[in-house]
Amino acid sequence: MRQELSGKVAAITGAASGIGLECARSLLREGVSVALIDKAEDTLKTVCTDLGPQAFPLVVDLANPASVATMMPRILQEFGRLDIFHANAGSYIGGEVVNGDPDAWDRMLNLNINAAFRSVQAVLPHMVERKTGDIIMTSSIAGLVPVVWEPIYTASKHAVQAFVHTLRRQVVKHGIRVGAVAPGPVVTALISDWPREKLDEAIASGGLMEATEVADAVLFMLSRPRNVTIRDLVILPLSTDL
Repeated sequence: MRQELSGKVAAITGAASGIGLECARSLLREGVSVALIDKAEDTLKTVCTDLGPQAFPLVVDLANPASVATMMPRILQEFGRLDIFHANAGSYIGGEVVNGDPDAWDRMLNLNINAAFRSVQAVLPHMVERKTGDIIMTSSIAGLVPVVWEPIYTASKHAVQAFVHTLRRQVVKHGIRVGAVAPGPVVTALISDWPREKLDEAIASGGLMEATEVADAVLFMLSRPRNVTIRDLVILPLSTDL
C-alpha cells in the first residue's frame, strides 16, 4: 500500500542540480512543497522559478555552521512544518592517495560528513516533536563496497552509512524513518574529474545512470507505508562491476 505524499513538505540539500534537483522535480509532481537548498543562489532562484510556486529557494552554505543554523527556522517560516528531509549535498574526489591533495580531502570530508550530519541534526527536534518524519541521505555504492580508485570518497560514504544505521535505531521510537539511497555512478558534475578514458568507457558500456533514476528510487522509499522502512536502497547500472 503506497503512502500518499501530496500536501507534505520536503527540503533537499544540494538541490540546484543533479540528483537533488531531480528529486525535487519528482516530489513536486507528487504534490509535495519543496524547499530547494543550495549555496548557488542565482542557479537556485532560476531553477525554482522554472519549477513553479511550490518550489522555494533556500540559500544555505552547508559548510558554514551559522548559515546552517538559519535553515530550519526559514523552512518553518515558509511552510510551518517539515515532513521530509533529504541530505543530498556532497562532493567527490577520486584518485591515488599518494599524490592526493589533503586540503581538498578536508573540504570534501567536511561537506560529505560534518555538514551532512549537522543538517540532519538541525531538523530532528522538529520531527521528534511531531512524532513523524522521513530522513533520506544520499550515500553511494562506495559506502558499501570500497572502491579502489576513490579511497577518500569511499571513506566519507562509509561514515554516512554508519550514521544512517545508528541514527535510524535512535529515532524510530519517535516515528521517524531514516534511510540511505546508495547509487552507483551517475551522470552529474560529481564525476567531472574522472579520467576522460574512464568516463568514455563507462558511457559507452552503459555503466552510468541518470539522476532521474535515483529520484525514482528515493520516491519509492518515501512512498512506502509508515510501517515499512527502506534502510538502504542500492541502485546500480546493469553493467557495473561493483
